[in-house]
Amino acid sequence: MGFEGEVWQVRTGAEPVGEILIDDADFPWLSGRFTAGPAFGAVRDLFARELALVERDDEKHRQEWEAAYDEITRRVSLSSPDGPVPEFLLHIEGDRAWFRWSDEPFEHA
Repeated sequence: MGFEGEVWQVRTGAEPVGEILIDDADFPWLSGRFTAGPAFGAVRDLFARELALVERDDEKHRQEWEAAYDEITRRVSLSSPDGPVPEFLLHIEGDRAWFRWSDEPFEHA
């Protein structure tokens, strides 16, 4: 896949949260070096909480994770070099980010 070397953008409204320089493509996940932008401080704790909950991965914490991730998707957007993607699952930890995305909106039950 030709994703390596691409730069994906994370934004909150018009403000840059950061950029992801893709250095690994392991379908369906892409990962790369995350460079924080000016708006990252406003969402840093959301990403830390989400990641802590996903690592627990048990039924007790699933609803908490869903609520945390819903807040992330309300506050940030992800754009490929071709433009915004409608759905994504994004994790950021330190200078690394990994995500998967869909060109189509997910069906919500």
